[in-house]
Formats: sequence, structure tokens, C-alpha cells
Amino acid sequence: MTTTRTTLRDLVRIPGGGRYALSATVEAATSGMLRPFIVIYAVLIGLSAGQAGMTLTVGMLAGLGAVPLAGWWIDRGARRAPAVAALLVRAVGSLLLALVPGIAGFAIGALLIGVGTQIAPPTNSALVAALAGPARRAAALAAGRSLRNAGLGAGALLGTVLVAGGPEVLRWLALATAVGCAFGAAVIARVPLPHQDPAPARTAGTKKARGGGLRTVTVLALAGIPYAFYADILEIALPLLLVQGLHASLAWPSGIFVANTVMVIALQLVVVVRLAKWPQRTVLFWSGLLLAASYLAFWLGGATGGSPGTVLVAMAIVPYTLGEILYTGSSVPLVIESAPPRLMGRALARWQLSYGLARAVDPIIITGLLSLGAAALWLPLAAATLLGAAAVRLGTRRHRLHRSRESMSQAVADGGSPAVDGPLTKSLRMSPGRPGPTVIAATTSVGPGHKLSGHPGRGRPGRRTGTRPPAL
Repeated sequence: MTTTRTTLRDLVRIPGGGRYALSATVEAATSGMLRPFIVIYAVLIGLSAGQAGMTLTVGMLAGLGAVPLAGWWIDRGARRAPAVAALLVRAVGSLLLALVPGIAGFAIGALLIGVGTQIAPPTNSALVAALAGPARRAAALAAGRSLRNAGLGAGALLGTVLVAGGPEVLRWLALATAVGCAFGAAVIARVPLPHQDPAPARTAGTKKARGGGLRTVTVLALAGIPYAFYADILEIALPLLLVQGLHASLAWPSGIFVANTVMVIALQLVVVVRLAKWPQRTVLFWSGLLLAASYLAFWLGGATGGSPGTVLVAMAIVPYTLGEILYTGSSVPLVIESAPPRLMGRALARWQLSYGLARAVDPIIITGLLSLGAAALWLPLAAATLLGAAAVRLGTRRHRLHRSRESMSQAVADGGSPAVDGPLTKSLRMSPGRPGPTVIAATTSVGPGHKLSGHPGRGRPGRRTGTRPPAL
């Protein structure tokens, strides 16, 4: 039986996995101490809540501009360095918050934190993929997310306890975040990377395959935009629905948030490992169905009203959490496997751009639609998520067809014939202009009308072409 503990143990046993796990845990725990209070900190140093929110949004949008550069860096062969850079940028930003307690320090610090936050997902995914390899990639990514979720939760709890001593503690929390990110960067810098085979030579066939792979990733990125709205449902949409729409106490959104966090930590690795044999596209498709069903349940709860509506909203958190787990467990592995290896960085950057853009605008969209009514938010969001799931599902056949055509084109480019060359046909061909045999072909199965010869187009077996024919 696969459990969270055994999967985490497997991650630690991967060469370099233990150091990565240590870095992720420390960085998440220290970041979690400041993250819930950063807007309050901005207000304490003289900014209004609107100015603080706008500054953080500008920082996140600026981070989107750095994502393509991170993808290009990864495609150049870098694995550790981009992940280290993401942590160091956040460390410097948090240090500015602590040492320059003014508007200028907060603005520059928020900008650097936004850049580091946006480039962290693709750089971490590329590093984990290099450490774990294709067989253990999905489980390792899920283990890393579980560690980060646990670290963020523990850090937020500790930060809540410390802030009770007074608002001046927030500067020390910012300093602790800077130290934690710097420590994580130092640990990542010493992670040993496995040996990577040299990249294959560029050919017209591989260029075409790359283009097809990135087109597939583009479709996934566009389909994933409505999926990304799930991230702010717990923090923005449900509190407004429960407190303003259903007039429930603040304990309900808080309890739902805690329940979601506990379920994610407890079930994420187990579910991801159990579904490892399923195609990632199928898992992502079912994720969309579960998220859309939960949105419809939220709408029904708001329409029901009163205590029954509140209970219905609370119960709908179960399919919502399962949809979240399936989404986070399948989306990034699917992007990685859909892209050519040499363009993995660009593919991850393209995915992060769509996800980060959706995260940047969804607070405005969610609050604006909810001001018009519950149906104005939940029904279009459910429909858009179902549309994204349908795009993922329809893309399965196209992806398989593209893969089969790609394999056929590669066989033809290698000199074989899809109709004749099969698994029993083996050929050795050397490039023109080089010394040695022109062509030596050994066929273990010969169909009717085909002659076994040492030279194509020649009827006499064993005709000399500069070397002896292969012994039969």
C-alpha cells in the first residue's frame, strides 16, 4: 500500500532529493510566516490597503515578464541555477521589507518577491524532473507540493502566534523569510544532478516535432486558464459567499480553509501515486469535471440560503479539494511530457504565463462578478472550466495522432519505410561522403517480392561495395 510517508521517503532517497526536500520545507515555513500579513505590514508603514494591493499586483505582473527568460535559461541546460536565482531574488525582496521600512522599500521588495514567486514554479519543476526522472516525476512533484503546503501551514500558524506580541514583529518575520530563502538557495546550489545524455542533433524532423509539441502545450495553457481560478476560490470567493451572501460567521470560511489544507496534505500523494497509471490528460479532464461540479454546488448553496445553504457549501469542499489535487498532480507532468525535452523550459514558462496571468486578474473578476450576484460568478466559471476540460479531452486523440505521425516521419527520415520496416527489421546506414560501407542491410524477415541484397536496387546478393557482405 502506497502512503504519503513512503512516497516522501522515496523522494528523500532520490540523489539530491533529500536536499531539495530540506530546502522546500525551510523556504515554505519561513515564507508562510509573513505571507498572510504582508498587506497589514504595508498598511503599518504608511500605505493604504488599495496601494498595497496594487503594488503586489504590479510585482506579480512584472514577474510574468521574467518567466520567458527563466524558460530560456532552462532550455540552455540549467537546472540548479534558475531555482537558486528564484530563491535569492525573493530573499533580497524580503530583506528590503525588513531593513527599509518605507514605501520605497516595500515597492522594490514587492517587485522582487513577485519576480521570484512567478519564476519559482517552472524552475522547481525542471529541477525535480531532472532529479526524479520520468518514472518518478509525478510522485516527486506531488511530494514537493505536500512539503510546501505543510510548511506554509506551519509557518502561518507560527506567524499568527508571534504577531500576537505586537505589529513590530512583522519586520522580524520578513527577516526570517529572507534568511529562509537564502538558506534554501544555498542548499539547492549543492544538489547533485544526474548525468544527462547529450542532446540529439537538430534535424528538420525534430524541428517539426518541437513545433508540434509546443502547439500542444499552447492548447493546454489556454485550456488551463479557467482551471487556475481554483486558487482564489478559498481565499476570496467563498469568504464573500459565506459571510456576505449567507451571513455565516467567520468560523465557516476559516474552518473550510483548514479542512481543505488538511485534505490536500493527507490525500495528495496517495491520490497522485494511485493514479500514476492513468494518462495525465484523463486525470486533468476529471479534475475539470470535479471543479465544475463544486462550483455548481457553491451556487446551489448560495441560492438555498440559510444554514442548509452554508452546510451545502461546506460539503462541496470535498469535490473541490479532489479536483484541486487532480489538477496540481497532473498539469505540470502533462506539460513536461507533451513538450520536446530540449524545449521543456519554454513549455513550463508558457504554462506559468497562462497560470500567472489568470492568478493576476482573477481577484478583480471574482469580486466583480460576485457583486452582480452568485449566479454571475459560479455559472460562467463552471461553464468555462467544463470547456477547458473538453479541450483537454479532445486534445487526447490529436496528441496520439501527432505522436504516431511523428514516429512514422522519424522512421522515414531514418531511411526506413513504415509499410515495410517493422520491429524485426534492422538497418545500418552511414552518412554519404564518409569512408566505409555505403549501405549494409540485414533483414530478418523478407516478404514476397523482396530480395535480400547488400546494395539497394541490385539483384545479385553479396555485391561488393567496399566491404564484405554481412554473414548470414
